[in-house]
Amino acid sequence: MIQIYIESDKTALGKAAAAQGGKAISAAIRERGAANIVVATGASQFETIAALVRLDDIDWSRVTAFHLDEYIGMPQTHAASFRRYLKERFTSQVPALGAFHFIEGDAPDLAGEIERINRLIEEHPIDVTFAGIGENAHLAFNDPPADFEAAAPFRVVELEGRCRQQQFGEGWFPTLDDVPHEAISMTVAQIMKSGLVVLAVPDSRKAQAVRDTLEGPITPMVPASVLRRHAACHLFLDPQSAALVQQIPSTVGE
Repeated sequence: MIQIYIESDKTALGKAAAAQGGKAISAAIRERGAANIVVATGASQFETIAALVRLDDIDWSRVTAFHLDEYIGMPQTHAASFRRYLKERFTSQVPALGAFHFIEGDAPDLAGEIERINRLIEEHPIDVTFAGIGENAHLAFNDPPADFEAAAPFRVVELEGRCRQQQFGEGWFPTLDDVPHEAISMTVAQIMKSGLVVLAVPDSRKAQAVRDTLEGPITPMVPASVLRRHAACHLFLDPQSAALVQQIPSTVGE
């Protein structure tokens, strides 16, 4: 079931998404003494992360974090590296953070790296996953047609052409040819295991993907549509990203 919210602009969207996730993080800490989260990257997440790190009622020392994906073969010094993105925007802003388990996409032993990160996340059941929806409706780097059945938490995926065009269009790479063709991505099945999924999806360029996610069939050709089967998914939109949905319901399920 997807709970839908439309905020006035990207800043309000980010604050609302961060507050929703923050409440769940604090609740997990109260109940278990710790919380495990997944932090998203990309241009759509700027406002959410900025608001999240400003929340002053979270005991970050009790939080363990992961991220959704990383390009294969990319050093963390590259401007498009998700490790660099998160170190600049998240971990450096919450120095008390308990742990952040980064995906080393340029590890010499890629199979060993995937085994390592899979083992770690299996030891840390996720309370909150912060995510977005791609222009092609991808979820993490699970491009259409996405594999809804892949059981491992992380795996190697090939990036579809529209996904690579989005990365170039957002300004992370000087040319389209520079965008990698492969990445390590969290699988759809792993995302669906999260206690709560918080989606921050601003901008008109996401409007068609939002419409397809909410109104079309649940299909691997629209990867984010599977979240209509999740028990607790909250989708935060702005007027631009919601523009193609004919009538916005409060919730959408299967």
